[in-house]
Amino acid sequence: MSLLRETPLSVLDLAPIRHDGSAGEAFDDSVALARRADALGYNRYWLAEHHNIDGIASAATSVLIGHVAGQTQNIRVGSGGIMLPNHSPLVIAEQFGTLETLYPGRIDLGLGRAPGSDRATMRALRRDPFAGVEDFPERLEELRRYLGTPGPEQRIRAVPGQDTHVPLWLLGSSGYSAQLAGRLGLPFAFAAQFAPGYLLEALALYRREFRPSDVLDEPYAMVGMPVVVAESDSYAHYLNTTAQQKFLNLHRGRSTRTLPPAESLDWSPREQAAVAQNLGAAVVGDPDGVREGLDAFLEQTGANELMVVTDVYAREDRLRSIELLDELRR
Repeated sequence: MSLLRETPLSVLDLAPIRHDGSAGEAFDDSVALARRADALGYNRYWLAEHHNIDGIASAATSVLIGHVAGQTQNIRVGSGGIMLPNHSPLVIAEQFGTLETLYPGRIDLGLGRAPGSDRATMRALRRDPFAGVEDFPERLEELRRYLGTPGPEQRIRAVPGQDTHVPLWLLGSSGYSAQLAGRLGLPFAFAAQFAPGYLLEALALYRREFRPSDVLDEPYAMVGMPVVVAESDSYAHYLNTTAQQKFLNLHRGRSTRTLPPAESLDWSPREQAAVAQNLGAAVVGDPDGVREGLDAFLEQTGANELMVVTDVYAREDRLRSIELLDELRR
């Protein structure tokens, strides 16, 4: 039996802005994709925090989470992730406590420790350049206190936030968060959508370090990965040139706004290898090929859940991809 049929599927969205589009159109696209994922029975819809990147509109992540949650019915909506060292733990607890109060039982809080930006933007965010290197566990524990049941001597409380017990996830592309998530007994999500190189080692470390907690009895690992499904293999790979161009322009220091697919790309062998490294976990093709690729991926990784990124140009192709992917579970 196909492993894919037994595996929950979720969606990761960065609210990509097309080269000739606007942030408002990106938000409309996100709502359309979330609604379709909700109707199809996808498990989660997460949005990611990035700053000062002209092709990504999800900077005010908690605001957009509330917008998407308000436009959907059942799907869990959350962050993939909030970069905790950019923020006060109290503020994040208040924001996500508010979201959980508005949409009870539907909010996830995925946390990362990277800046999601460059050094100049870090300064504009007033982020301590050393934040997250040594103090991430302390920030995380502070956040957990604000979202949990308050102690009798606890003077500072998140209102809303306290007693909401918003589910926390740790996100990462290396061993740090994998090890910490394991030791705390939290679910772990690996960012193979852009940095798959350490995937197997991180999952093994997470499972090896895992200690049962009030949250989980056993490890639960989700993997973010690029997936493009189309009616034909050739059209799927044609659509995937949009994602390839985005990473190519990222390496070149150019705009990362979403470009239309291209018949061919003008890139050097070195650039091609760099992009291939970023997209090394991608599964692209027709339904039969994607089913085979995802079953092999699940067999190799033992992932409990897959969170797909479908970075294609047209809204219709994005919607069709998650529809075809859902059909593979039937």
